[in-house]
Amino acid sequence: MDGANAGRGTAQDRFNPAEIGAIAHLYRGEVYRSTAWRSRLDNTTNWSVVTIGVALSLSYSEPSASPLPLILVALLVVVFLLLEARRYRYFNVWRARCRLMETDFVAPMLAGKGIVRDGKWNMLLSHDYEQPRFHVSYLLAMGRRLRKNYCFIFMIQAVAYAGKLIIHPTPLTHLNELYVRAAVGPVSGQTVLIVGVLFHASWVLLAILTLRNERLYHRRRALISIG
Repeated sequence: MDGANAGRGTAQDRFNPAEIGAIAHLYRGEVYRSTAWRSRLDNTTNWSVVTIGVALSLSYSEPSASPLPLILVALLVVVFLLLEARRYRYFNVWRARCRLMETDFVAPMLAGKGIVRDGKWNMLLSHDYEQPRFHVSYLLAMGRRLRKNYCFIFMIQAVAYAGKLIIHPTPLTHLNELYVRAAVGPVSGQTVLIVGVLFHASWVLLAILTLRNERLYHRRRALISIG
């Protein structure tokens, strides 16, 4: 280990045992915070799943039941997505710090390469503590949560709503009947369906665009753990 350290930098470049111990405790603290915020992410996802289940129970309880709960629950899921995107931005701060210490502190030590202050990872981490900031934008956070969880939730909602219109109260026979079933009060069925298509298309577009931007962003970075 000493030979490896000597080959990588001078004594001033290397961490002493006390500093290594401090970083180890720091890593444990960041893991704890990332775990706590991860549980908060799971909570909002669970709320979305539960509300979708309630809406399904209400709309499919009997053939004459209204499909309106399946529309309203989509709006509620959007609120949960906004909350989860905000929570994800906090979670990403702690996760990124943990990952940076794993890739540039723990991994070189386990590989016998020694641990040095190379002016890259350690300064990146130092600046992140001096000037804390979010590493992902709000839209990027929304895109990530969409691709991980909420795309499936929205898909279930859309399929359930379409199925309700098609089979209840009787199997659909012609297109005009679909418009009648989709109507909500004074709002025509055509308008409701168009808004629904645009609603889901916007989430698909957001997921694709944020994924594209994220890939371009990571290609330009040498240290990808933070970001």
